[in-house]
Amino acid sequence: MRRLIVLAFVLIVSVPGLAAAQDAYVAVIVGLGGEPEHAETFRRWAGSLVDHASGRLRIPPERILYLAEDPQQDPKRATAKATKAEIEKRLSALGAAAKKDDVIFVVLIGHGTSDGKVAKFNLSGPDMTAADFAAILKGFGTRNVVFVNSSSASGPFIEALAAPGRVIVTATRNAAEQFATLFGGYFIDALASDAADADKNRRVSVLEAFNAAKADVARVYQQRGVMLTERAMLEDGGDGEGSMEPAVNGKDGSIAAMLSLGATVEDLKLPADPALRKLYEERRELERRAEALKLMKASMPPAQYAGELEKVLTDLALKSQEIRAIEGKGK
Repeated sequence: MRRLIVLAFVLIVSVPGLAAAQDAYVAVIVGLGGEPEHAETFRRWAGSLVDHASGRLRIPPERILYLAEDPQQDPKRATAKATKAEIEKRLSALGAAAKKDDVIFVVLIGHGTSDGKVAKFNLSGPDMTAADFAAILKGFGTRNVVFVNSSSASGPFIEALAAPGRVIVTATRNAAEQFATLFGGYFIDALASDAADADKNRRVSVLEAFNAAKADVARVYQQRGVMLTERAMLEDGGDGEGSMEPAVNGKDGSIAAMLSLGATVEDLKLPADPALRKLYEERRELERRAEALKLMKASMPPAQYAGELEKVLTDLALKSQEIRAIEGKGK
């Protein structure tokens, strides 16, 4: 009976007209990048999510919060600097503005650490623990919260933040997985991709994005021949345990299947010409490979890393050259 009720509710919230009263709020928080190439990747992920929310989903700017490590690097999008004080102030204000049936997405992008007792999200100045975020979430005016910590050592956030109505997603299953993670980039790509919309209802649910990102991460590690060092978890049952295999009718996954950022209202901003559009998509895939390699550098043999990075950057340059040549002919 519980499964039937869940599935019925999924069908109801999937209908755009019935879900219109539910507004979405988005908070993107980018912590310390560490290495410059990591910081650049994190900015790209954050910018992609903000653009998707404000563009295809038409979420008003007052409902989008983007706290950046260095706002000057992205002045058109960034709201303020990501410090503990700013996060507490601005995230609390965003949460208080939401009504009880609205959905708030909080996405942490960056690095995390743990001393074996407490897991933290790394920031400029004092880091933030799961307990710090839990205190903020208590003040939210909505019962629907999606909290995604895509950083390393993020697993302990599940137990600390779990509560009825909340979906907690972490890039790792525990604090021991401390290498830089790929999950955040693929999760954001999935949220913005029609390909991740498994039930074709024009909405990518949190569960669909999670499963798509998890599969992409596993594929990349397998292609590199490197041991998997991040195992994403999802918790929405309120018991603080989480699952690596959530499902709509499983212990975890039923609420995540209901919640999404919203329905898309336009096509991706890609060329109308099918051949040129395909080249753009191929270039984006090469960019993803380059980003993944840079984040996996610490877990790969130096010679393998250098060789694979050289190849993907060469392929990326050639693909860009091919695109420029075709676009030049059209002018």
